[in-house]
Amino acid sequence: MTARLLAALPALALAACGDGGTTSPGFTDHQVIADFADRVVIPTYALLDERAAALHDAALALRAAPTPANLTAAQAAWVATRVPWEQSEGFLFGPVSAQGFDPAMDSWPVDRTDLEAVIASSDPLTATYVRNLPETQKGFHAIEYLVFGEARDRVATDLDARELEYLTGLTHELTTVTAALEASWTTGAPAYRDVFATAGAAGNTAYPSLDAAAQEILVGMSGICDEVANGKIADPYDAHDPNLVESQYSYNSILDFADNLRSVENAYTGDVPAAGSTGRGLDEVVRAIDPALDARFRAELADAIAKIQAIPDPFRDAITTPAAYPAIEAAQAAIRTVQTTIDGDLTASVR
Repeated sequence: MTARLLAALPALALAACGDGGTTSPGFTDHQVIADFADRVVIPTYALLDERAAALHDAALALRAAPTPANLTAAQAAWVATRVPWEQSEGFLFGPVSAQGFDPAMDSWPVDRTDLEAVIASSDPLTATYVRNLPETQKGFHAIEYLVFGEARDRVATDLDARELEYLTGLTHELTTVTAALEASWTTGAPAYRDVFATAGAAGNTAYPSLDAAAQEILVGMSGICDEVANGKIADPYDAHDPNLVESQYSYNSILDFADNLRSVENAYTGDVPAAGSTGRGLDEVVRAIDPALDARFRAELADAIAKIQAIPDPFRDAITTPAAYPAIEAAQAAIRTVQTTIDGDLTASVR
């Protein structure tokens, strides 16, 4: 994720809270808030940690035997691990931002020159060394570069011993971060789950009302829409610069964008299909108040995902192909429609 969303979140949160940072006491559905923690956030982070471990195993297998089959398996494991991460970007609040887990995993852009400098050096690639590397030299996109190459053209025999050692160091560090992220919600004194799920309880200064927690969910949903339409898509498209495209080495950008919108859907419904988890969501509250709004918002989400998927793949080529421009702009417009509904009718109905 870029710095754009992190910079926007405080302003969005203030807007959601209203004048003076106070919140409306109108939202009273405790089960939605508890289920958001227990049925959306924690299962998503648990799946992320599980798949990061599988990615590390795949990297170890590739290092032991750099065969085409093992390279393909490592590439597939990277793509699979991206799914829960991208589906978590609709709720980038709490420990993921406050404790720096997001940039530790997903800083973009990476500097290929810096990555190659690590590979060319003789520094021991210990766990401590990798952990202390700058964020742009580790995480998802450093791993992506090593397993996919610059244009999804990596050949297993191209990887030398140093690159394979760097790769397994990076995947090990990723598992350390994903495990800590999950634990930040499930363990500790207090676990963030307990902070969020007890919104409105006496002494809860982080979420003094249930409405404050509900608005946090809505702010996250809106923020990732803004990030995808006006950052992840707009920045490289407006500049027609493939170097600005996130997940460009794997050609995974369009899948990332779609999963970001699925994170909005999951946050709204209280369900995470990828993790087999279901709960009570904001959709049930909205549907009881305004069934037409719930139906419209679901249709807008489906339309946005469909229009993202209609962008010609890979995105890094689409942004310099005039025939693809209408599809790119249609996707942006559909995502902005989703955001407008969140910021307007949806927020008003939940209060």
